Amino acid sequence: MKITSDTGVVVTGGASGLGAAVARELVDAGALVTIFDMNGDSAQASAIELGCGFEIVDVSDPESVAAGFRAVAKRCNLRILVNCAGIGPAAKTVSRGQAHDPHLFDKVIRVNLIGSFNCASQAANIMSRSGPVTIDGERGVIVNTASVAAYEGQVGQVAYSASKGGIVGMTVPMARDLAPFGIRVCSVAPGLFKTPLLQGLPEDVQASLGAQVPFPSRLGDPAEFASLCRHIIENPMLNGEVIRLDGAIRMAPR
Repeated sequence: MKITSDTGVVVTGGASGLGAAVARELVDAGALVTIFDMNGDSAQASAIELGCGFEIVDVSDPESVAAGFRAVAKRCNLRILVNCAGIGPAAKTVSRGQAHDPHLFDKVIRVNLIGSFNCASQAANIMSRSGPVTIDGERGVIVNTASVAAYEGQVGQVAYSASKGGIVGMTVPMARDLAPFGIRVCSVAPGLFKTPLLQGLPEDVQASLGAQVPFPSRLGDPAEFASLCRHIIENPMLNGEVIRLDGAIRMAPR
């Protein structure tokens, strides 16, 4: 899909990290971007800096998602959704004689997996009602964020890996569901990236993590993630695919 000045975009988790990089990339491409984020102050600051819209949205709450999309509909015609909202608390299945907190597991699934689905399904419903914009009949593009943890979850990542594995698992069936409407669906599975979580670690720890990546031996730049998202949007044959963006790393248990 060609990105134009009337291309409506929603980026969830767009106030920071990978989401903020995607929002910046697509604003620079000329799109009408709206950030969905729970952090209102951060989202507003990012929106002012980038010249885009923002809505305070809890992706795990379908009513909150619906309200966000209603606000977007007043500003533009939605064509693109990039799901980047997510959380990643660490906890083992059993630790110090205690079972994993079931409420924490539930929260991670609700935000990462169900939240991505809520936004994708509601966005697709909106896109399906719009006219096609290409000779192939394309109406929209959805990009979800998985993780290499979906394949090689580390110790303490049981909830996070389960949530990201679910995103991997729903990519093909969602693409097949939405093919009749001309809506493509892909997922990106990033490896170790310079997100706020990793940037909060000491420099030597960041360097050690980067050295684990075969090539290039460094942490990924969020701009590289954003560039891939833009390529997925613009390349009409990318559909139903999960793309690892990880420098060939395969995560060790710890």
